Formats: sequence, C-alpha cells, structure tokens
Amino acid sequence: MISLKNIIKLLPQFFLVLSLHAQECDVPFKVHSLFKFDQPETLGLPFAKGLETITIFAPQNGDNKYNHGVVLFPFKGMLYAQWQSSSVDEDGEDTQVFYSRSQNGKDWSKPSALTKKWKFGIKTNGGWWSDGNTLVAYICNWPDKNEGAKEGYTEYITSTDGIHWKSPKPLTNSNGQPVLGIIEQDVHALKTGRIITAFHMQPGLIVTPFYTDDPLGISGWTSGKMINMPANNKNISREIEPSWFYRKDSTIVMIFRDQDNSFKKLASISKDNGLSWTTPVIVDTPDSRAKQSAGNLPDGTAFMVNNPSGNKSRFPLAITLSKDGFTFDHAYLLRSGNEDLQPMRCKGKYKRIGYSYPKSVIWGDYLYVSYATNKEDAELTRIPIDSLLWQQDLLLNE
Repeated sequence: MISLKNIIKLLPQFFLVLSLHAQECDVPFKVHSLFKFDQPETLGLPFAKGLETITIFAPQNGDNKYNHGVVLFPFKGMLYAQWQSSSVDEDGEDTQVFYSRSQNGKDWSKPSALTKKWKFGIKTNGGWWSDGNTLVAYICNWPDKNEGAKEGYTEYITSTDGIHWKSPKPLTNSNGQPVLGIIEQDVHALKTGRIITAFHMQPGLIVTPFYTDDPLGISGWTSGKMINMPANNKNISREIEPSWFYRKDSTIVMIFRDQDNSFKKLASISKDNGLSWTTPVIVDTPDSRAKQSAGNLPDGTAFMVNNPSGNKSRFPLAITLSKDGFTFDHAYLLRSGNEDLQPMRCKGKYKRIGYSYPKSVIWGDYLYVSYATNKEDAELTRIPIDSLLWQQDLLLNE
C-alpha cells in the first residue's frame, strides 16, 4: 500500500503529467515529419495514385496573361471555375472576374466575364456557394483609397442557370446590414448545414471567422468570437486567408496563412459550431505563406492542400491526410517542381513560378484541387477519392 507521505511526494509529478496532457489537448493538430527538405522539387513525396492534371484556361495571344485565385464549385451537373484576370499585372486597373463551366471536369468552356472593369477600384473573385437551386458568386470589391489603406467589402450575384446573372447585392449580417469585409473563398458547410468561412474586416483586413444558417449563404452572416494574435501591421491581422476542416470529435479547426513569415500554419479551434474560437497558435508544419485549402473527405478523413516548402517557394503542391483530424501522417504530391512545372511565358507584377492559392471541392468520385500555375494558367488536379483512402489504408496496414 502506498503511504500518504509517498502520495504527497508524487503529487508534483502527477500535476506535471496533467499539465502536459492539457497542453497536448490544446494543440489543434499535429503533422508527422513527412517532408524531406533536401529534395525541394518533391519533398520526397510520392504522387497520389490516379491523379489527372487539367488546364481550364491558358492564355493565348490577345488574352489576359495574369490569372489567379481559381475556385471550383459544382452546380446542376456541371463544374464551375472562377478566377480574377488582368492583362499583365496582379490587381491591375483592368482586373475582372471570369468563369468557365465543364460537364466532365476535363473540357472547359471559353471564359465569360462575371464583372466589368470598375472605375472606382477593382473587383476580384470571392468564391461560390449554392443551395442546389441557385448559384451564388461572391465578388470582392476593393475601392481606391486616397490614404492607401487596403480594405473592401463583398457583394454577390446569383443565377439559376449558370448563364444569366442578376445585379450585385451586398452580403448582409444577422442585423440585415452589409458585411464590411472581404470574404475568404473557402466557403463550405458543417453536416448540420451551417456555412462557415471568414471575412477580412474593416478597418484594414482583420480576419474574423463567420457563420450563417442561411442555406443560400447571402444573409445572416454572424461573426464568431476570436482574439487575434499580435501583428506587426496594425491594418492587417497576422492570420489571414483561412480554410477549415473538422476533427473526429466534431471540433472545427481553422488554418491560416501566417503573415509573420514563420512559414508554418496558424490554427484556431471552435467547439461550439463556430460561435467562439481560440486565439490562433503556430502549428509545426511547413507552409509557403500563401493560401491553402482544407476539408474532409466523405468518410470524415481530414485533408490539407498547400505548398509545404517551408519558404516562399510555391512548389511542390501536396495533400496531407489525417483519419481523425488530430494527427496528419500521410502526404502525397499533386504537382512537383522540375519538369512538371511549365515555364512562365509572360512576366508581370507579383507573378511568380509555382502553384498558387489552391482551393478544393468534392464532385462525384473525385477531389478536385484548383490553382493558378505561375499566376498565369488556370489549372486543376483531380484525384479519385477511393485512391486517397486506399493509399492511406495500405500504409496503415504495412
């Protein structure tokens, strides 16, 4: 029998174990050491089985040479892609939003304009949503500011056939007032139907998680409570451009780009369906300080798509998987460097080589990942969902 004296002696160790366990539980997720940084073109990863890479739009003579922010969404048996486009430079005065459609994910229509050139600033694409009957295209409005502050607001346009579009209207909050922020393109829903994303709010661009229970995603937007990390720039939060997935315990995990150049992901969690969020923390997994995408496969497997280079390089493009959303222990290439990466054909302001700003969506039997190669070509890579699950199960059983 253990004496009371010995129990008292063991108490400090006991509380230390409890403390370490509590800290462990506070970590949003972990990523195993999956990447070999001495192999920068591939990070030592194998390609995902059965993947296909498809070009949605590649500019020819007379076309806009800058194309970026490619976002996909299925609607009434077709897959839609939207992106921002300009003749030469990122955020040029001639910036417009374009879109294309496909019946099979491989053959794409000639791009059509969703917006006109705007003399008071520029308009960029904010992604898609639909209730199944109406397609919503979010449009980000960036007015010219004499004081140079970068901020904006979000409107939406709707269509029931994907061809004819109604006039833009502002997204509204739970009080019926316009949401004064730029929406993040990674809009998706919980199993309950609640839609979750984030807005970069005025003044400046201060990221804030938002949710709505409006099936069409155009009204009732409500901000979740989250204390941002300290930032070097008072006008832009340290954490920006998030995506999210859910863990096996139903906790929502929102991952962010880190503007403070840690070249790692930031993450926050919500255990009450988006009403409140923890202050983001650094997660020890490599990133390129760019947009990423995340979500869950049909069986609940969590995934993250990004450029896990650990520096500014936006290659390779990889998917990292977790059965439970707590531990990510498998990763596969979607695109690599070297001969897989086509050369940039035309230079322009802020253009760079690599696979920028991936976004993802499930359609049919595939996970589709869209991105802009060299901020020039609108492309996608699709992977059979069964292939991802099979590869993961195979490795787990080895």
